[in-house]
Amino acid sequence: MDRTTANSGTREVSERLRFDEAALAEWMAANVDSYGGPLTVSQFKGGQSNPTYKLDTPAASYVLRRKPPGKTLPGAHAVDREYRVMAALGAQGFPVPRVHGLCEDEGVVGTPFFVMDMVPGRIVWEAHFPDVAPEGRAAHFDAMNATIARLHSYDPAAIGLGDYGKAGGFVERQVARWSKQYLGDVEAGRNADMDRLVDWLGKHLPADRGESRVIHGDYRCDNMIFDLDAPQVRAVLDWELSTLGDPESDFVYHCMMYRMPSGIFTGLAGLDLPALGIPSEEDYVAAYCRRTGRAGIPAFDYLMVFNLFRLAAIIHGIKGRLARGNASSAHAAESAKALEPLAAMAWAQAEQARL
Repeated sequence: MDRTTANSGTREVSERLRFDEAALAEWMAANVDSYGGPLTVSQFKGGQSNPTYKLDTPAASYVLRRKPPGKTLPGAHAVDREYRVMAALGAQGFPVPRVHGLCEDEGVVGTPFFVMDMVPGRIVWEAHFPDVAPEGRAAHFDAMNATIARLHSYDPAAIGLGDYGKAGGFVERQVARWSKQYLGDVEAGRNADMDRLVDWLGKHLPADRGESRVIHGDYRCDNMIFDLDAPQVRAVLDWELSTLGDPESDFVYHCMMYRMPSGIFTGLAGLDLPALGIPSEEDYVAAYCRRTGRAGIPAFDYLMVFNLFRLAAIIHGIKGRLARGNASSAHAAESAKALEPLAAMAWAQAEQARL
């Protein structure tokens, strides 16, 4: 099953993720401007971490994101943080869906949730943009590049997010956090490459540059909504991993698409990029550096290894949720299979890194 089929569209809400729709309709009437029923609820196929629902009414469609029911890891599934960062960035004109309200009363749908507009457009599930003509692909890549550079241009304190995370020491803290999360998820088991990476990352930490910006944490083409007719990012989605942190690390995570083979998430490795009309990794990095006033990214190789490890740790968490019975996507079992090849790829990058 390809990612487009597995993740696109909606389905009937699964038995485990159903809730009192009448209670939600009552909350919508009190909190969403111009809301009018009746309300029809379906579940998006994607969204392995926080269950995501489509809310249809006669006049408009909305999206609901909620914390999953059941046992969860401490600090995970923080829908309140997603809501806060989207509200702050939306006020700056950054492309995010308009948010309508956060509900932390578990009596409504069983767990905390927020509601936002459903943005019209298209999601691109593969990084080579298969449905875009070669002459249009460079413009789509430039739109992604410009959007993440814009995100990293904001002074967090100036937009009300000065306390959205800790200032400084981001990479060191993240290495410690994801190492701990990996080692602590007993139900998901252990992996030899992941064990080696925990050790390598701790021993080769780069000097902290002290730059702190709002970072997305999972910036990929499939976490964006593109305009139907133009190379434009209409909305950036899935802010669960956002925080204050090192913008270069956030950008290098985005650049993992160049290192991953097609078929593992959104990979470009092994493809003929010039024939596809896609800029090289070198040119893509240079464009970001120009937009953000950087001479380069000296710690690029370390940050690439770290981000591959972090993604593998996220997938390890999906494997753990499967074991605990609270993974929200039918595609979660397929995603969990990427853990071993991704961990092996991260370790290969570590062995080749120029430090």
